[in-house]
Amino acid sequence: MKQYNRTKYACYLTCLSTAITANLSPLLFLIFKEAYGLSYSLLGLLVAINFTAQLLIDLVFSFFSHKFNFALSMKLTPVFMVAGLILYGLTPFVFTKETMYWGLALSTVVFSIAGGLAEVLTSPTIASLPSDNPERLLSKLHSCYAWGVVFVVILTTVFLFFAGSQNWFYIPFLFALLPLLSAILFLGAPVPKMETPKKAEKSLSLLKNKDVILCVLCIFLGGAAECTVSQWCSSYVEQAFGIEKIWGDIFGVALFGAMLGLGRSLYGKFGKNAVKVLFFGAVGAGVCYVIAFASPIPVLGLIGCALTGFFVSMLWPGSLIVSSERVPQGGVALYAMMAAGGDLGASLVPQLVGIIADVVLASDGGNQVALSLGLTPDALAIRAGICFATIIPLSAIFVFAVMQRRYKKYPVSISETCNKES
Repeated sequence: MKQYNRTKYACYLTCLSTAITANLSPLLFLIFKEAYGLSYSLLGLLVAINFTAQLLIDLVFSFFSHKFNFALSMKLTPVFMVAGLILYGLTPFVFTKETMYWGLALSTVVFSIAGGLAEVLTSPTIASLPSDNPERLLSKLHSCYAWGVVFVVILTTVFLFFAGSQNWFYIPFLFALLPLLSAILFLGAPVPKMETPKKAEKSLSLLKNKDVILCVLCIFLGGAAECTVSQWCSSYVEQAFGIEKIWGDIFGVALFGAMLGLGRSLYGKFGKNAVKVLFFGAVGAGVCYVIAFASPIPVLGLIGCALTGFFVSMLWPGSLIVSSERVPQGGVALYAMMAAGGDLGASLVPQLVGIIADVVLASDGGNQVALSLGLTPDALAIRAGICFATIIPLSAIFVFAVMQRRYKKYPVSISETCNKES
């Protein structure tokens, strides 16, 4: 294992760096809205662009993983991240105010390629390392992302507080140092060989299995439940509860990330029975979503947002753990399919939240309802979007219950299950 220590830490740092690319834009949403006149739909579209680009990478690796050099792809991942962040910071200088959005979108695509590669490659790389308990090692990997969220939120919030929102473009340059360090660590680091189907047809055959379909659905719901809160929490607590940005980001978004990290770290140390953890996580997430959008008390709503992080913490990595147990021969193609499912949920639902918020904000009836409830139109609009998203964790409760029943009936690996079902 010692010969892979450098590889392991490079993967951890790469996973932590993905928290930058996933959470930086949402923290700047209101700055972009006020400075450049961007709508909620366009802001939400940045999230959709991010995860759609990752989704395309996932799909390519799902069916053509045998065409790629995994070691080289892994080592190029942080390089793309550095390039995207630098372009992001240069956007105000390269583009005009009218074309600013195109610059943000372009740079988002570049660092999203890195995010997609990281999702597809870091998990199977870590899972392939010699270990007595690979699922706990996998949970530790994903906890790096969660603690990265805390780091990104606090550093961004403190910087904006002291330097001012007009200087936001310095932040991507600072964050680019992390993936740069990861790229340096990968130099000369060995990357273990990973299994992959030799032909696209073999990858397609995975989609015929009920276990694979169920696991992809689970990670779709898990990705949607996690990313909706992480992407909209900053804007939500500021608009819906009138909490000043610095405190909303620290006690909302950062605490969400801390709870996300706590849940994954606890599973990494003590965890077992991932299927049961998924079910109870969905139940807790459903309760927290309802508290967050329905509570008239700002502090209670803030707590609901933060605690959501703990309950959704294992929905994504837990789905990966279950899929790797049920489909042990799936290799990189399986991890890519799972990442595609998660990214689809993470791109679709947050974008729908933004669209619903814009529709409510633009309607005369929405403004009247807001006045009758003593809310601002923006507060009502974003509450409506989060209210819609509550269907995701509630649906997850049902799906994870189905998973529990299925795996009690077939407590074996995919190969044995296929034989029984045939």
